[in-house]
Amino acid sequence: MNQERPTQERLTHAPSGLGALAVLLAAALFCLWRFVAAASAETQNPADILPWVFAIPVLVFCLRGLLVVQPNHGAVCQLFGRYVGTVRASGLRWVNPFYSRKHLSLRVRNFETNKLKVNDLDGNPIEIGAIVVWKVIDTASAVFQVDDYENYVKVQSESAVRNLATAYSYDSHDETKMSLRSHTGEVAEHLKQEVSERLAVAGVEVVEARLSHLAYAPEIAAAMLQRQQASAIVAARTKIVEGAVGMVEMALDQLSAKQVVHLDEERKAAMVSNLLVVLCGERAAQPVVNTGTIYQ
Repeated sequence: MNQERPTQERLTHAPSGLGALAVLLAAALFCLWRFVAAASAETQNPADILPWVFAIPVLVFCLRGLLVVQPNHGAVCQLFGRYVGTVRASGLRWVNPFYSRKHLSLRVRNFETNKLKVNDLDGNPIEIGAIVVWKVIDTASAVFQVDDYENYVKVQSESAVRNLATAYSYDSHDETKMSLRSHTGEVAEHLKQEVSERLAVAGVEVVEARLSHLAYAPEIAAAMLQRQQASAIVAARTKIVEGAVGMVEMALDQLSAKQVVHLDEERKAAMVSNLLVVLCGERAAQPVVNTGTIYQ
């Protein structure tokens, strides 16, 4: 079964309307003058009056062909339901009076989605919102491929945001794992690509798409804040311990290489314990002077 090909935009030439307006006004004045002259003649003949009576409404109907196109706008023209082209040249234009016209803005517009409540990749309920910057690049697709292209942009943008939220975790302390909070650039690019794919059928180009709101849902915000703080503490402690172990190892190696002091295994263990306490403690260590030896 053959499928109908999508309607794509094609530009149509529309001459300047100033010349057409001047010609139509001159013709209307001439017809009016002839009508008055025929009506005021001494020997009135209906055959002399009727042509001018019908000519004036025809000229008025021709004035309907005048079309005003604002800068960065387009007018989609149809003739008895058939698409004939789009006029993009700004100013006063003249087209076939039988054309039906639909004006569309080609300017860059932005749309902010509602704050959506969605579960992230880990199943945590979050609130998320986005701003989508878009513009119409194909007027024919915007008019004929979808019922209401502005509403289509809103619905599909929110659908893309929902799908994005389920693909990432809200936060992650693993630098190799992408999350909504830590990888804003990559997430924005993913969102732009997904929205662009959905809006291409409507002749809409996505200029930019970024998250404008991101937070845990109110019912779990306090618990997730504690979890986030605990995860941050664990991650920080891990870094501190890694650094402390490296510093202790470096200190023992330098003492041994420079032969500052000879330490047996028991003294090394005591030194390692003391250094780890000093390096990993939250407060400054208080020195204790030992006048004896560790064996006493």
